[in-house]
Amino acid sequence: MQISYTCAALTVVLGFAGVWAPNGWSQTDLPSQTAAPSTAPPAARSAAPSELPRIGIGLRVSTLGVGIEAATAVTRRSNVRVGFNAFDYSTGLNKDGIHYNGQFNLRSVGVFYDQYLIGGFHVSPGVLVYDGNRGTADATAPVGQSFSLGGQTYFSSKADPVAGTGTVGFDRKVAPALMFGFGNLLPRSQRHFSVTFDFGVIFQGPPKVALNLTGSACNSQGNLCQDIRSNPAIQANVQSQQVKLNDSLAPFRYYPVVSLGFGYKFR
Repeated sequence: MQISYTCAALTVVLGFAGVWAPNGWSQTDLPSQTAAPSTAPPAARSAAPSELPRIGIGLRVSTLGVGIEAATAVTRRSNVRVGFNAFDYSTGLNKDGIHYNGQFNLRSVGVFYDQYLIGGFHVSPGVLVYDGNRGTADATAPVGQSFSLGGQTYFSSKADPVAGTGTVGFDRKVAPALMFGFGNLLPRSQRHFSVTFDFGVIFQGPPKVALNLTGSACNSQGNLCQDIRSNPAIQANVQSQQVKLNDSLAPFRYYPVVSLGFGYKFR
């Protein structure tokens, strides 16, 4: 009988211990040993998948020259891109009996907003914040050869042959642009390298040609030669020739752009 009482008392004590822990705390209030808390804050865990690429850089070859560019993401489907282009080249041409030995200097800085529509296809409105595309040329009329100014035919003097300079530029230093293309300098994946192709137009306004000639212009017999700079009639024809050259270059108010780029995303 004493053993039964002892067992009953032990059962009560163990039951009491199962509900209460030392210092009066319930075992249910004690930290669980099997559910360790996460070391990362909930905000950080939820933000990780939505992080956007911070920066990418690229090299580009286009009708604006050879360039470098950098981009950063704005949203999941858009980037802002800034680029600089430069290139120099020489060429020669004959126009109305005058030979032009030209040097073209391409310089521009552009800012574009790439909005992705379907996959890698994007539309990119932008602006050339600096349009420094310019051309210069040395003009010559071979001795004794005919040339025309404003529809009037002259012959270059043997004693004082016709020569001069020409320039072509644009009034706008800032020009809007609209581009379309494929590829993303900042891939929304684990890829770091990218290839992009773009095409579009820059609305740079009509070219402006300036023609400055010196020397003497003669009649077909090589006499009655007159100094170009001091003869009002010949100067009027020089101005007419400038208008003719401007008309021939008028389509370049819409400058076509085709480009191929290679990029690397840092993050």
